[in-house]
Amino acid sequence: MQAADQCVKCGLCLPHCPTYRVTLNEAESPRGRIALMQGLASGALAASPALQGHLDGCLTCRACEVVCPADVPYGRLIDAARELLAAREPRRARLARTMAAVLMRRPLRLAVAAPLWLYRRSGLQRLVRATRLLGRGSLARLESLLPDIHLPRFPRGPGTAGATPVTLFTNCTSPLVEPQALQAAVTLLGRLGCAVDVPAGQTCCGALHQHAGLAREARGCVARNVRAFAGAAPVLGIASGCTAQLLEYELLSPAPAARDFAGRVRDIHAYLAGHPAFAQLPFKPLPARVLLHTPCTMHNVVKGHAAVRTLLERIPGLHIDALDSGCCGAAGSYFLTQPAMADTLAQIKVAQAQAARPDYVVSSNAGCAMHLAAALRRAGVTVPVWHPLRLLAQQLAD
Repeated sequence: MQAADQCVKCGLCLPHCPTYRVTLNEAESPRGRIALMQGLASGALAASPALQGHLDGCLTCRACEVVCPADVPYGRLIDAARELLAAREPRRARLARTMAAVLMRRPLRLAVAAPLWLYRRSGLQRLVRATRLLGRGSLARLESLLPDIHLPRFPRGPGTAGATPVTLFTNCTSPLVEPQALQAAVTLLGRLGCAVDVPAGQTCCGALHQHAGLAREARGCVARNVRAFAGAAPVLGIASGCTAQLLEYELLSPAPAARDFAGRVRDIHAYLAGHPAFAQLPFKPLPARVLLHTPCTMHNVVKGHAAVRTLLERIPGLHIDALDSGCCGAAGSYFLTQPAMADTLAQIKVAQAQAARPDYVVSSNAGCAMHLAAALRRAGVTVPVWHPLRLLAQQLAD
């Protein structure tokens, strides 16, 4: 917690903090939360429900880091505070452990995905939503968050002789909710002459554990992924939240291999945009309007938001507008644990989509896409929410 002393409480972060902008409550601001962390760490404050609520209310969007003149590592501080709380209140981390157990193990993923897949394919989901059988309460909200579930699919890239080797980090959720994005990644990389490997031993990036205060479990994910991605090939991530976590593996583990791994991590959009052959790829025209959502992790940590727009601008006729800046409220498991604030933040995006009437909404983070798609559906806005790579692959000419 020594890094907390870097905060001079200047308040320049306040206009950039999503929860402070909604509540105007200092305890819901970065400097207010840092003061609470300092009190908790020193023993001056007890881990009361109110204190835990304010710290749990943080989205970890890290917008405050970008504007902080003192370079306060806020993301590391909030994770450390939650680790302290998890040690004192083990029940706090129950949901994170349960979600991680399901997402990290393929048999459990399949056990969860199969009935959800059947629920949608049988038409029962359409009936439940059309008749509002679940009403308008919390259960109906949870059901609305269900995306188009797929039985887990893991793409394999073409083994092109002499091609540039790259590895693909699939993350936990994309094989279930956006396998088209994974296949699009393989297709686009293949057209650039890349031989794509999807290491079978990879696991969760560890962000879910890290942000819930489960540092030991997060380090376990680091060790497993470092082993799975041994070698020198770039590690390409398609989900910005996971890519942000992978980029910071050297902060979680002192092992030289973790530092080497982090140095090989690339955001796939930046990799594609910077590839010398990408400018030669032909794309079919698409006279459509796109609303581009930039996840917080993409803007504040990965810093690949310009690359996403650069890629989409290669599609002739595509009109691109940006969704309102600021967190959408997804934030990992936040949209499950903090539904009121999550939905308040999502509504800002929904209002803009209602006014813009786009043909597509695109987001480079699976969790954000799920949250936005659900919020749009509840508001009666019928528009596909796609990963940008899926749109690119759709328009890729032969």
